[in-house]
Amino acid sequence: MVNLHRCTVLLELDITNFAVARHVRLRLDTGLIAITGETGAGKSILLDALGLLLGARADSDTVRAGERSARIEGVFLLNPVAREAVTPLLREQGIELEDETLIVSRDVPADGRSVARINGRVAPQAMLGAIGRRLVDLHGQADHLALLRPAEQLAALDRYAGLAERRMDMARSVAQLRETRALLQRGKEDERERARRIDRLTYEIGEIDAAAPEPGEDELLTAERRVLASAEELARLAEEARTALDEGAVDAIGRAQAAADAIARLDARFADRAADAAALQDAVADAMRVLRSYQEEIEFDPERLAVVEARLLALGDLTRKYGPTIADVLAYGEAARAELAGVVRAEEDAAALMEEETALAARCAALAEELARSRAAAARELARLVEGELHTLGLPAARFAVAFHRRDAADGLPVVLPEAETVGADGVTAQGTVTAAAFDATGVDAVEFVVAFNPQEPLRPAGRVASGGEASRLMLALKTVLGAQDDMPTLVFDEVESGLGARSGGIIGEKLAVIARGRQVLCITHLPQVAACADRHIVVCKALEDGRATVEVREVEGEERLAELAAMLGGDTAENRESAR
Repeated sequence: MVNLHRCTVLLELDITNFAVARHVRLRLDTGLIAITGETGAGKSILLDALGLLLGARADSDTVRAGERSARIEGVFLLNPVAREAVTPLLREQGIELEDETLIVSRDVPADGRSVARINGRVAPQAMLGAIGRRLVDLHGQADHLALLRPAEQLAALDRYAGLAERRMDMARSVAQLRETRALLQRGKEDERERARRIDRLTYEIGEIDAAAPEPGEDELLTAERRVLASAEELARLAEEARTALDEGAVDAIGRAQAAADAIARLDARFADRAADAAALQDAVADAMRVLRSYQEEIEFDPERLAVVEARLLALGDLTRKYGPTIADVLAYGEAARAELAGVVRAEEDAAALMEEETALAARCAALAEELARSRAAAARELARLVEGELHTLGLPAARFAVAFHRRDAADGLPVVLPEAETVGADGVTAQGTVTAAAFDATGVDAVEFVVAFNPQEPLRPAGRVASGGEASRLMLALKTVLGAQDDMPTLVFDEVESGLGARSGGIIGEKLAVIARGRQVLCITHLPQVAACADRHIVVCKALEDGRATVEVREVEGEERLAELAAMLGGDTAENRESAR
């Protein structure tokens, strides 16, 4: 029974019209699953199909003869850790996980390009590879040998050494250092621009302050200019209005009032109208007085007019530069004052930033040196254990070590570390020294596993010297040593016993069984000693269907499994069955 909260597994692999297989469905689970069968029975078809699901290049020649297309589908059951690992990748394609199930499919037409889908949504082939690298190690196809990639090797070494917390501390400190350096760099790049801004802002603020405009001042001055410019015309019009009233209106209104009063004395109903006539005569008299006073106040003042026009010109210059109104000009001045304060403060902060950068660089350097020392110590122990495992796996001359590489950089961390060192079971060899090491979020170490499988061979990167069988045994040794620290949920080993005799088969089977605790391990094997250690046993064979060859897959249990193991021992005889038992 699969524990959904703990395990991530390839739950089902469905293959249709692929190579010679018409239809194969594998239902899988956790633990060690042995896949056996005669040479040429089609076991490699299972690996090739799984490889397609993990992003391998599709070839139309793999479509079963006479069929229009092949289809591979895999159903993965994800635990929370695996969901967290793949969710960001899926979101890039707009795919959201609704539950713990991930369905990946690949359709390969006989005459076109393959189509990949994730949970029914079309996805790029590269997306399959990215997801596959987080879920499956397919040992035998270099694209999925995670532990042969240097970046994965560093992560594995850190997990083995228990450096997760210090590594996160390093990443946080490096992020802070880079942010501080970015601020300093922007400050240096903007230094001349900042000087120009200070000059510009100082000038603008000074110009506004010197003019000292008041809100609404331009409107008042515009009205005053209109009066000053029209003084003679205004005096003439006032005189004309006053003369017109004086010459006829006053007498006429006086006679009208006298008549209205007479009417009111004879007819009381007209009293209100008589009062209106009296008020009109008062109003005319007031108008005469106002016009006379206004006419006397009007004065043609060319000097004042010049002053007003000059002030309006100055205010107009400000509004053209800084805003359509005086209120906008004043607001611009306040904003410029605040900006200038910020620019000046940035200059003052530069010194503080430099001090902060120095302190952060020193902290990162100390953390990097601590990580380097811890990694070297763990690498020596890892090398000793991996070499021991390789020796028990039939590689008695194998040597394993961890190579560290560092390089100087102009903006590196102030450390004193070997430029290169190889840490093996027998000791450490180092050369050169770096004092300003290039770094990233993991520290200053570039790590690579190096190995030699034969006597007198130099150590070389594991990813370049391992044959298929050697690579599988190296992976087996690493997985055995790394144990619980390795979080890859599904491992696939293809004939890990290649080059070994039956005597080593039991050892390999036992190691695979240990690795399979809490995860899923698929192992294609020809050794009954390996198959006997499996939790489940699947047999692949060829059969005829409608006169055509096809591949059949079945799980064997009980006596049927004993018969298969006996056949692998040389034949289904009573003696071999007893050995199988």
